[in-house]
Amino acid sequence: MIRLQWLDPDPRAPFPALETALQEPDGLLAAGGDLTLPRLLNAYSHGIFPWFSEGEPILWWSPDPRFVLPPEEIKVSRSLAKNIRNSGLRITMDTVFEQVIAHCSALPRAGQDGTWITTQMQQAYINLHRAGYAHSVECWNGEKLVGGLYGIHSGPVFCGESMFSLQSNASKIALVHLCRFIQPRGFKLIDSQVYTPHLESLGARMIPRDAYIKTLQQACDINLPANWSEVFAESIKA
Repeated sequence: MIRLQWLDPDPRAPFPALETALQEPDGLLAAGGDLTLPRLLNAYSHGIFPWFSEGEPILWWSPDPRFVLPPEEIKVSRSLAKNIRNSGLRITMDTVFEQVIAHCSALPRAGQDGTWITTQMQQAYINLHRAGYAHSVECWNGEKLVGGLYGIHSGPVFCGESMFSLQSNASKIALVHLCRFIQPRGFKLIDSQVYTPHLESLGARMIPRDAYIKTLQQACDINLPANWSEVFAESIKA
């Protein structure tokens, strides 16, 4: 019988020890609690994230091993490099976060009935964005948003949450631009959480959770404003 620990009502209360997470399915650690800013920041700083469907209690996860992408190791194939040069897409950051998360929520995905990015989750991550912790990358074809991704900045890690494409390779292009932006600014990993073949093809790989936590908790000096849009725009010009 699976016996999950239910979280303390205090959003700053500690989570259960990661060693108590279930190996199957995918590092399930605890249930309950809320999606307040303190709870989410506490979770991400300890390698924990929420993932649940409509009608379920909030479920908290910490997989072992962890699926990550060091930004300097992203694989850009010749065809993808050509697509980046010739796509004509305009790339921005943190200009339409709410639209990006709405697209990620609405996009049908193979093998999934409905979405885990519920209205409750969307509002929680919009709150993180407004507080300067969640960020988005956007791909534009003219004035139309055709791809992007969003995630959480936690120490030297960008915790990727979801991506979408309405045009071929748009989400890949967004990821390449993210890597090129964060790597010289001291980020060590993009956390992809759990395995996908799509991200493996771009260079993501499994590492032990202990190694992930060690990197996550490294002291770092990443000097970025709450909104990344102007800094990114300047980096594009340079």
